[in-house]
Amino acid sequence: MGSGESGVDCNETIERLYTYLDGELTEERRREIQRHLDDCSPCLDAFDFEAELRVVIASRCKDHVPEALRQRVHDALVEEEARRRSGT
Repeated sequence: MGSGESGVDCNETIERLYTYLDGELTEERRREIQRHLDDCSPCLDAFDFEAELRVVIASRCKDHVPEALRQRVHDALVEEEARRRSGT
């Protein structure tokens, strides 16, 4: 598997799929990866699979957090912020 005109090879593309999907790459690196995906159907298939998997996980893996726990976390954050502001 080569790099073609994109400047990145298949191994690098596959290694960077998660950071690509998370939007954590520079614009230049994103363009390089996108060009590679445009030219390489095996890598594009891997990308499509990972993107679809993320959608499935996001839609099915939602835990319900009890309101009492949410309130305790909120109160703890407010208390910590007040402590920071007062310098203690």
